Amino acid sequence: MDTSVCAWLLLLLSLPQGQSHQPLHRSKRRWVLTTLELQEEDPGPFPKLVGELFNNMSKNVSLMYLIRGPGVDEFPEIGLFSIEDRQSGKIYVHRPVDREMTPSFMVYFDAVDRSTGKVVDESLIFNIRIRDVNDHAPQFPEKEFSITVKESQAAGQPIFQLLTVDLDQENTPNSQVLYFLVSQTPLLRESGFRIDLISGEVRLSGCLHYETAPRFTLIIRASDCGEPSLSSTATIHISVEDSNNHMPTFTDDHYTIQISEGQVERDVLYLPVHDGDSPFTPAWRTQFNIWDGNEEGHFDITTDPETNQGLLSIIKPLDYETQVAHSLLIVVENQEQLFNCQEGQLQPLRKAMASTTVSVQVLDTNDPPAFHPRSFIVSEEDGAWPAIQLGYFNATDPDRADSQIRYELVRDPENWVTVDEKSGEVTTKRQIDRESPHVNGSFYTIVVHAIDNGLPPLTGTGTLMLFLYDVNDNAPILQPHSRHLEICESAGNKALLLEAEDADLDPYAGPFTFDLDSDQGDVREIWMLRIKQEEGHSAELIMRRSLPPGDYLVPLFIGDRQGLAQKQTVHVRICSCPSGSDCEEHSDPGLLWWALSPVCAAVMALSASLLGLLRCYCVFGPKRLRGFIPSDSGHQTLIVSNEETKALSAQMQPAGEDQMLALSFNRAVASAKPGVKGCGMFFEPRGAKNLTSTPIYLERMVPRRPLQLTEGRVVEMWSQLCISVSALHSCLRTVPVAAVIHGKSDPPSS
Repeated sequence: MDTSVCAWLLLLLSLPQGQSHQPLHRSKRRWVLTTLELQEEDPGPFPKLVGELFNNMSKNVSLMYLIRGPGVDEFPEIGLFSIEDRQSGKIYVHRPVDREMTPSFMVYFDAVDRSTGKVVDESLIFNIRIRDVNDHAPQFPEKEFSITVKESQAAGQPIFQLLTVDLDQENTPNSQVLYFLVSQTPLLRESGFRIDLISGEVRLSGCLHYETAPRFTLIIRASDCGEPSLSSTATIHISVEDSNNHMPTFTDDHYTIQISEGQVERDVLYLPVHDGDSPFTPAWRTQFNIWDGNEEGHFDITTDPETNQGLLSIIKPLDYETQVAHSLLIVVENQEQLFNCQEGQLQPLRKAMASTTVSVQVLDTNDPPAFHPRSFIVSEEDGAWPAIQLGYFNATDPDRADSQIRYELVRDPENWVTVDEKSGEVTTKRQIDRESPHVNGSFYTIVVHAIDNGLPPLTGTGTLMLFLYDVNDNAPILQPHSRHLEICESAGNKALLLEAEDADLDPYAGPFTFDLDSDQGDVREIWMLRIKQEEGHSAELIMRRSLPPGDYLVPLFIGDRQGLAQKQTVHVRICSCPSGSDCEEHSDPGLLWWALSPVCAAVMALSASLLGLLRCYCVFGPKRLRGFIPSDSGHQTLIVSNEETKALSAQMQPAGEDQMLALSFNRAVASAKPGVKGCGMFFEPRGAKNLTSTPIYLERMVPRRPLQLTEGRVVEMWSQLCISVSALHSCLRTVPVAAVIHGKSDPPSS
């Protein structure tokens, strides 16, 4: 150890630090004692005298001395101190003492009269001080440390600080620590480290070079100034982080490419660079910029994150007719600032970027026709008639002035206009209506294509915005919810709100005028209108007198601000409202009739069949015919003579799909009643004497065999009729009446 340094430090520590310790003297007490001090870790032999204590009252009184307190009969150490046979004031220690565990002891001394056992004086409290010896070396918190230092670290700046702990007494040479650099690996003249002797700060002296020495190992010793001096060592591993001390450079100083006009293309050119710094670090990664030649913003350049090279792209189409060649000046630099270290000091760099030139030649291609202007506005009044010239589309070919261009209409949803194929003239061919759903905000959009004769043919797009200024061609009308209104009979003169609307714009719309049509009878005596002036688009319809329930038509005229009016009709329904303030919903009679019509048709057919069978039985009964027909007559043919045969045959024709087959009776037969002349007379319908049905009278002379055949058939038909009636009755019982009325059952088949 450097003894001169420690001697200098000891000189500083020996300077007065305040009042020094003086022997204890008590003028009012009779205690006499020497200073008690014990050396730490005293090797003995034990017991060993520490000091002596006596009281001057012992000349007159026989005294006995007692001690108590820590080190005697209390923790931290019991039995450490004792007094000789209690007759003298000599104090002994029985074993070594560690100052770092107990730096001092507070002991109580008492003097007791041997004859009485009473304390003759107040207790004396004093400290037994343990004198420190250098028995602890400075200790580092760890044996090894790992740190990282950037290559661009400036010399003289601290990069790390070591701290140690010494358990010996503070502010003494035993605890004063000095730091020394024992070794550096590798040892380079231009790259070195040093450590502050007192603070333990590690500083850089010189410049670091990652490419030369990426790592260093330092061994540091910490020594105290005690006698003898104690020390310990620690190791510091320093890793150098590469910084940007190499400028990127292009592999070529000039590039040439050819690009077709009108194209947007990514990565048309790769620009490789070389950089000597560590790959994939901020010192190695590059960023490119187009320094000159990109004033119109056609180009963009980015960095490939894997290869670190530049990627040139076309982000805005080039135009051969505007500029046939472009010259780009491209520069490259690192993401991290470039530095240079010379003679241990960082030096500024004047040039930190490399550059190259890219020549771009534009290749001519067929360009689409261009409209001049691409979009224009034409005004025309609403309702314009055909053959009105609206304007011209003007398109040119950027490639050739003599190119032939034809125009084609591509958007005209209402088919209102035509476009001349050669001149581009736009003319109306139908009357224009501003109220068309394809008119948005009074604008109607017409789109036209211009097609050149190149290979391949290309197309340009032009737009005509037709602005239609309004004319008064629409009268106001009632809004849908105001055309059919309902009111309860009990509501009396409650106002009904009428709201109108007009498809025209201002000043051809509201405020509206409402007026009843006085030509329609007594409408003004029954109804009145109250105009809502603050709105201008509505009125209130009020009954002048009470009306019975029913449907009423109220005619009125509604006019716009210019006086254009149109007759409207309000349908008012007055109902009884038995359940409250709302009209009841009546079931649809058409639906009820549709549901019950098959049942009614079946009943009518059944009635007609019963009437026919009864008539036949009365006419051909056996009792009545038996006396008139000989039993032995031969077979004859019955010929019925009827001058209305045509009407009868027409009734016997089959009906339509949804009608049942009819017999030779008129529909009025269903309500007929028998005549008063007996069975021999026919049934005559009420009020149906002029119908097409004609009564049929049979001849009196009928042969026997046909009579027997007819009688058998009547019996057979009667049996079948009974079966049909029973089946029909069962069928009708299965149909829920409520379902038929409410239309919930399926409609019957034909």
